[in-house]
Amino acid sequence: MERMMDAIVKPVAGPGLELRRVPVPVPGPGEVLIKIHKTAICGTDVHIYNWDPWATQHIKPPMTIGHEYVGEIAELGAGVKGLEVGQRVSGEGHITCGHCRNCHNGDIQWCKDTVSVGVDRDGAFAEYVCIPAHNVIKIDPQLDEDVVAFFDAFGNATHTALRWDLVGEDVIITGAGPIGIIAGGICKYAGARRVVITDVNEYRLDLARRLGVDRAVNISKEDLHDVMKDLSIVEGFDVGLEMSGNGAALNQMFSVMRNGGKISLLGISNVPVAIDMNEIIGRGLTLQGIYGRRMDNWHQMSYMVQGGLDLTPVITHRFNYKDFEKGFAAMNSGMSGKVVLDWTK
Repeated sequence: MERMMDAIVKPVAGPGLELRRVPVPVPGPGEVLIKIHKTAICGTDVHIYNWDPWATQHIKPPMTIGHEYVGEIAELGAGVKGLEVGQRVSGEGHITCGHCRNCHNGDIQWCKDTVSVGVDRDGAFAEYVCIPAHNVIKIDPQLDEDVVAFFDAFGNATHTALRWDLVGEDVIITGAGPIGIIAGGICKYAGARRVVITDVNEYRLDLARRLGVDRAVNISKEDLHDVMKDLSIVEGFDVGLEMSGNGAALNQMFSVMRNGGKISLLGISNVPVAIDMNEIIGRGLTLQGIYGRRMDNWHQMSYMVQGGLDLTPVITHRFNYKDFEKGFAAMNSGMSGKVVLDWTK
């Protein structure tokens, strides 16, 4: 008899999600079935919920969504070694080919044949999720599950921030969404001298202050150059992390970087962004596109949390999974950090 489970599903093309009973996935050879304990709502999930232009291009209903989670191994498919039933785990959400040049050199985040959990295949907003064994990440049982639930997003922030040497550097972050806020905490933990984050959302700027940034700047009320003067940032910022996908924010970032500055680009824009190539070339700026995580980021995340990086202030809402509508309402309000859904009750 087929086993059934609860899952949060995008049933048809259009706004909204539904809680449905669906079959429990059966792990095939080389696969692992994970029993979900906690999940976190990502901005991508909000795009899918709202059914915006990105979602219409990438999502093919019906499907179970979600890709930020922590749980335990429930079953092992044939041939799986090095893992055990009952182990605390999460999972890398990008399932890659393993054969292309980028996979071979360790840059799996650039695999051209990536399949994303919760986007291209059924995801983790369910009582169980099934993924390849090589995507399973072992998690220290002592780590707070509410924090591990959003390690996927933490990984985006880690990849973006640690792309550059941060020790003694001055960092500007544009966009105080949850990933930008987490990146601010990482930069301070990694030894940056000054970390400044900009946004127009006072609620999220306050969350960033709780993660230890030196200044959280509402650019609709404060002049960034005055802030730089207050912080003795003379030549400009050494490192920039663009998290907003906003063209005006990116161009403002260019204007406050020192010559030779380095910029990570994570935020994705819904419209083409015009930039001044002459400024980038003439000032020797380095731009690096960031996508997903490097596999080593998973180890760095665990070690930073174990070493004292406290991400609990980023969690602002907790709900039972059956109340997922409240979680998405919080995310859509802009008055939230990370929203965690509990699947254990």
